[in-house]
Amino acid sequence: MKNLKLLLLTFCCFITFGFQDSQVKSESEPTAEEIGQLLSEAENSIDMMEFDKARNELTKSLELAKRINHERYIALSSSILARMYQVRHEFDKGITELQRAIQIQRDINDQVGLNYSYILYGKILNSKNEYQRSLKYFDLAEQYYQKEKNKEQLGIIALNKAIVYRNLPDKKDQAKSLLNNAEVYLKNSENKYELSRLYYYMARANLTQNEMELAKENAYKSLEISEEKGFMGMKMYTYGLLSQIEEAQNDLAAALELLKKANEIQETIFSLNKEALASATYEKFGMESLKSTVDELTLQNAEQERTLKVNKLTTILSVALITILSLLTLSLYKNNNLRARANELLQKKNSELTLAKENAEKASMAKAQFLSTITHELRTPLYAVTGLTHLLLEESPTESQKEHLNSLKFSGEYLLSLINNILDLNKLEANKVEIVKSSFNLHKRISDVLVALKNSADEKNTKLHFEFDESIPKKLIGDPLKISQILINLIGNSIKFTENGDIWISVKKASQEDKELKLLFDIRDNGEGISKEKQKAIFENFTQGSTQINRKFGGTGLGLSIVKNLLTLLNSEINLESDLGKGSRFSFELDFEVPEAELKSAAVANATPETVEAISNEVMAGKHILVVEDNKINQMITKKILEKNKVVCDVADNGSVAVEKVEKKQFDLILMDIHMPGISGIEATIQIRKFNQDIPIIALTAVTLDDNLDEFYLNGFNDIIPKPYKTEEFFNKINRHLIASETAV
Repeated sequence: MKNLKLLLLTFCCFITFGFQDSQVKSESEPTAEEIGQLLSEAENSIDMMEFDKARNELTKSLELAKRINHERYIALSSSILARMYQVRHEFDKGITELQRAIQIQRDINDQVGLNYSYILYGKILNSKNEYQRSLKYFDLAEQYYQKEKNKEQLGIIALNKAIVYRNLPDKKDQAKSLLNNAEVYLKNSENKYELSRLYYYMARANLTQNEMELAKENAYKSLEISEEKGFMGMKMYTYGLLSQIEEAQNDLAAALELLKKANEIQETIFSLNKEALASATYEKFGMESLKSTVDELTLQNAEQERTLKVNKLTTILSVALITILSLLTLSLYKNNNLRARANELLQKKNSELTLAKENAEKASMAKAQFLSTITHELRTPLYAVTGLTHLLLEESPTESQKEHLNSLKFSGEYLLSLINNILDLNKLEANKVEIVKSSFNLHKRISDVLVALKNSADEKNTKLHFEFDESIPKKLIGDPLKISQILINLIGNSIKFTENGDIWISVKKASQEDKELKLLFDIRDNGEGISKEKQKAIFENFTQGSTQINRKFGGTGLGLSIVKNLLTLLNSEINLESDLGKGSRFSFELDFEVPEAELKSAAVANATPETVEAISNEVMAGKHILVVEDNKINQMITKKILEKNKVVCDVADNGSVAVEKVEKKQFDLILMDIHMPGISGIEATIQIRKFNQDIPIIALTAVTLDDNLDEFYLNGFNDIIPKPYKTEEFFNKINRHLIASETAV
């Protein structure tokens, strides 16, 4: 932990001096150094179990980091908050914070912060008895720190792996060896907290092996460090361990004294974190109690005065009251009988509703499972259709053959679009879609969408016109993936129903207050249009303007339903204006956040989009690629597509053959299928990574990846290409990893 604090302060100094000449900050604006200092203090507070103080420091650091949009410290605040939850045994909360931190750290390539999070993730998983997953995260961090030759962090990892091995019957001997390695790495370390943990666990190991003198010696080493640095938690645990050692040596008096000290520290920790709350509670209830007492006395006095005045009427009213009570008793008896019958009916109805709810939930789960299974079964043969079509189109077909092949290509793409739309809609209805915000260039994002849709527009002889407000900042913070999905569906819908016409896409600034920016998106066409009576239903699932339109243009009617659901998720709604035969206009507004740097150059226009330099397929020439695939047709297709670009291909029918070939031959890249007979693609990759850490391995698979990306990366894959793929994406990813591999060498 201490080396992390040093890294934080070093990074702060870099930020402070690196940008001193290019930016002039106001006195009220926080600096990276201030945030780093707050995070270091929060770690110290956690070490001393001052959780209230740590929470205040973390809250303040997160607020300051967000104010200057410092993503590294935003993520690190979540990581350190997760550490506090881990110390307090609130493991699920800790995992939630770590997942948030890891996502940001991967996006910004913060290797130091990412591996800090990996170690902490491993600790939490160990506490949850998920030992194998815990070791995977420790191994990820260990690979990084071995490259960096960071002995202190390697010592911390060795200590934590030893703690895991103590819980595995076949690993106990390795646990002792790892503790010895950790001592070599950490003996002269400035990280006193981890050093105190090391001696504590060494003492526990000694106690288990009945090495009492060594156990006592290591326990007192841990206690000495903890008392010097004020590590309250470690002091409490060490006194408890010393009590066990004395009890094992039959010195019960000494054991009792040490146990009392452990309990006293426990009470101190509790008081330290609850004193302020208890004080506030006492003051609140003390004042309310005093107020309540005064009000009660006042009411009593008023009641006594009133009683004296009406005392004479009591006798007369008593007789009347008894009569009324008798009548009420009879009425209540009848009402109770009626209520009992009503309750029986309600319980019966409730049981029926509960059963109906359970059946509905089972049906929903069956639907989700069916979609997951059928997706894989559909994608696998569809890969053969699209792959063979691509190969045949490149072999100079005749005009009539080319027409048939283009029809086949269209049908394959249509079927893939249908599958993807159904899956997207299923995820939206199951509330499995989350908003992921990041900084991006909106103009470039829309331009990329238009480039992707240009071929479809050209086939319809339809022109696309794009107007972008030049006052919109170049960089914005929002969810670029969902914005692309909305625009692809809306513009694609306009292209579908517009032939020999025009489509206008415009983005204008609606309003802006400081960092908060609202933009108006408008998509207008002069196509078929939608009748008034159909405009409300057009956003429902599987709905189109009319039966005639469905027959003429095809489609499933899911695109606009997905748009409506996505906009609802983004706190917006779609507006539609349309006249049958004249065209349609779709518009919506979205909120964005402007980064701090863009506010200072708000007047700079954003008319020129960024360009992305395409990677030439010449990179693949002469490269040796291993294709691991059990399906013979898919083997042949992938091999031919690669060999057309002068790639030297080798094929493996299953994971075991792939491992053997990689051990014997030198390959530049591996394309690995996931579901195969024998060992799976994931298991084969794990085995390859044991002897080859550098070769790029790309998962070429038909499985649904949305919820399992982490598992692929954790097990050694460099990237993923879902089948059936677009040829451009296929080549782009392969070329990128080949170039990266050459650069690393």
